[in-house]
Amino acid sequence: MIDETLETDIAVLGGGLAGICAAIGAARQGRRVVLAQNRPVLGGNSSSEVRVWVCGATAHGIHLFARETGIMGELFVENQYRNPEGNPYYWDLLLLEKVRAEENITLLLNTDVTEVEADGPADARVIRSVRGWMSGSERRITLVAPTFIDCTGDGLVGYLAGAEYMTGREPRSQFGESWAPDEPDQNMLGSTILFYSKDIGRPSKFIAPPFAVDVAAAGIPEHRVIRQDMKGCAFWWIEWGGEMDVVHDNERIRDELQGVCYGLWDHIKNSGEFDAENLTLEWVGSVPGKREYRRFVGEHVLTQQDVLDQTEFDDRIGFGGWSIDLHPSGGVYATEPGSRHWHPDGNYHLPLRILFSKDVANLWMAGRDISASHVAFGSTRVMATCAVLGEAAGIGAALAQELGVGPSQLADEHVAQLRRAMVRADASVLGVPNDDPADLALQADVRASSTKTTLASTRSAGLVPLEHDLGLVLPVDPRLDGIDVLVDAERNTELRASLHATSKPQNYLPDVEVDTARVRVPAGRSWVHLPLSWEPETAQNGFVTLHATPGVAVHEGSWVEPGTVTMIHREMPEGERWTEQWRHWKETLHGSGICFRATAPTDAFRGEQVRGGYARPYGGPNMWVSASTSEDPQPWIELTWLEPVQIGRVEVIFDDDVNEDLINLHHHRTEAEVMPTLVRDARVEALVDGAWREVARVEGNRRRRWAATLDDPAMCESLRVVTENGGACATAQVIGVRGFA
Repeated sequence: MIDETLETDIAVLGGGLAGICAAIGAARQGRRVVLAQNRPVLGGNSSSEVRVWVCGATAHGIHLFARETGIMGELFVENQYRNPEGNPYYWDLLLLEKVRAEENITLLLNTDVTEVEADGPADARVIRSVRGWMSGSERRITLVAPTFIDCTGDGLVGYLAGAEYMTGREPRSQFGESWAPDEPDQNMLGSTILFYSKDIGRPSKFIAPPFAVDVAAAGIPEHRVIRQDMKGCAFWWIEWGGEMDVVHDNERIRDELQGVCYGLWDHIKNSGEFDAENLTLEWVGSVPGKREYRRFVGEHVLTQQDVLDQTEFDDRIGFGGWSIDLHPSGGVYATEPGSRHWHPDGNYHLPLRILFSKDVANLWMAGRDISASHVAFGSTRVMATCAVLGEAAGIGAALAQELGVGPSQLADEHVAQLRRAMVRADASVLGVPNDDPADLALQADVRASSTKTTLASTRSAGLVPLEHDLGLVLPVDPRLDGIDVLVDAERNTELRASLHATSKPQNYLPDVEVDTARVRVPAGRSWVHLPLSWEPETAQNGFVTLHATPGVAVHEGSWVEPGTVTMIHREMPEGERWTEQWRHWKETLHGSGICFRATAPTDAFRGEQVRGGYARPYGGPNMWVSASTSEDPQPWIELTWLEPVQIGRVEVIFDDDVNEDLINLHHHRTEAEVMPTLVRDARVEALVDGAWREVARVEGNRRRRWAATLDDPAMCESLRVVTENGGACATAQVIGVRGFA
């Protein structure tokens, strides 16, 4: 046995997505990081050991332009390229490679941290060190650091350090939450084990073990959907243990869940109700995927109201968007639906003050153990949101060390610096502009070779009967002076339309009505003009509704115009028990939209968008879009300074279409392996002494954020990004160009 001590700047404990992103986030800020994980693979519930889908702010397509950026965004986009089939082992490999690529990270796998040395009074504890056992290597490792980030999920480190925490369900009176119970209890969300099956092309038998649950006798088929083609996280409802202690009773819970898995497989194979003769089990999990346990108390406790009201915190450092998703404590044996959901109107903000303990001075947390009520945790617990919070905690902890302050002082006095670090890292933040004084681009004038000035999709790909209300969300910048839609009518009729503002910049639902129109539609095919007009005080999105009209069909487009999306209005089914969970408007015609043309020219894609501002859609697309490459074969965007400046590093944010809902193990399949909107090839040129010279180049790009450190920085009068290959898009689309000395 070996006893050893490692000293580091930041110790990150737990190697799920929160821990991975915390470690990488801190390491990229120049901190030395030790990442300790108690399993042989990284990824936590997303790993090949558990195989849960990585869900987040998109909420499976409920929220628009909502996919995460930053480290989680990098993982989504790269996994889409490397792993289009959703192989769990390829996902493991990507996570391992991503961590190993950071030279500032020391990775300790199979290392279970079970001891914490901490001292100080109850309201001001300080962690001095933690100790773990590396199984298989007989190494007892002590980690000494000034800062610790608990990403263990169960919150063991913070618990051993003496941090205040919550478990179970708080009463309604505590936070005023309508979805909280009248009386507190220790019920939680249960754990899950999943299984995979495959068709081997010949008959395969299955003999159930004696511990397999008789699922028919238990009533499970009456209350849950079971199909022979389901596998993996499609069985998310195989859940149990919510009425127990999900940690201390983990072994019993595992045994029961495996019994349910084998019982379900026996039902599929041997009940005679399914065409399953050639199916065999490929994999059954042995590690329960936990949903909930300890939640530490920070300086703020996130609540149901914060999620649903989309509270705009002064210290916002991330966003979520998954519904408040609560499950019956009886899990798979419950007779009520396996989950109930309450969606906010769009993505909501997450404050810094939920990421550090209020009574352990050097303890940060990210992932499942953040400071949130049980109800709010029903939304924040999904892994892409955990990853967003992990990156924020990692960057926050690194910056606090650089400034020589604690987490609380960082939140009180240095949020501006933190936001600048996060924006520069392209982290997932909403409504946070780039105002970094170190970015020399903010001092430059911007010029583009061309700019898209129209909003129009005119080539038809087929008909869509107007049987339900359809909505078209589009940027209104600076005004809307009417819109034409291509329709087919069986007879002379009338079409009603309305125009609404949206309630918040990140929302894509109709709010306040600003105009209406009722127009005659002749029989046959025609472009119908809707005289809807609006000039808002500031640029924002508008929501045009085409009301359902019998005998009328609109035309599906052949492409989607940037910054636009088409929605369909759905009526709530009869008998819907949880009326809050029903979302009437949902995206339709993804990737195509409807045929339309806005009458007025648009400024939504002007070149100035690449300088400062927001790095994701927020009240508009917030990017430069060139004219078609058929007119402008190599579109460029240029920065020019009044006096020459020295640029040593260039950072470019390309458009990777955050409205494309990506997922690691493929709840759904996205065909494009590289996001079609990404610029693939580009060069950076600098104007030095009156002559342009190439200073950097990217080829075969498949990433959103590209950075180049210039080998020979020189005083330049102008800098431009020239796109040579706009990918599958007919235009060049660039979100940001930044320059640093």
